[in-house]
Amino acid sequence: MPRTALLIVDLFSRFDFPDGPQLAPLAFKAAKKARQIRDAFDEKQWPVIYANDNFGDWKCGFHQLAEVCRHTEGPSGGIARLLFPGPDHYTVLKPKHSAFLATPLAVLLAKLDVGTLVLAGMALDSCIIATAIDANSREFSTVVASDATACLPLRRPSALTLLRSTGGVQVRTTRVLLRSLESGHDRQAGQPTS
Repeated sequence: MPRTALLIVDLFSRFDFPDGPQLAPLAFKAAKKARQIRDAFDEKQWPVIYANDNFGDWKCGFHQLAEVCRHTEGPSGGIARLLFPGPDHYTVLKPKHSAFLATPLAVLLAKLDVGTLVLAGMALDSCIIATAIDANSREFSTVVASDATACLPLRRPSALTLLRSTGGVQVRTTRVLLRSLESGHDRQAGQPTS
């Protein structure tokens, strides 16, 4: 039976881009929710995968990037300390918005026999949407944990509307998603109880 995996996108950041200072506290809030989901997946021994931009540093590996963030002050360090990958987690560096574009993610998901992806991370209006649409086009059942995603406030409503309107991506809160995982109602987490 296909498995469910958690994909945490782009939460390791130095927030040194134009909207970064405004996005940083929102990302820290989303990271706390992502950690709740990660803990539930770890408890069930379901795959947890990190996909993150490489900040344009093509000589840097994922763990090096995470270490840089972990030793940075403010939200960058707080998020990295909260979500630093464990030994059983998987990591993928990505060059652009979608976690599928020019990465080994599709091969990894096939090797792990994943059929459902739960997405958390930032930014909801770009990297999460791109990854969710790419996941759906590859016939993964796709769930976006809405409150475990960061986005500038003015962009959030239209991003959520777009995801819901695709017909192929489900949008759920962390609370609803975790409740479905705890109850065992749907192993795939694709149809959480409301």
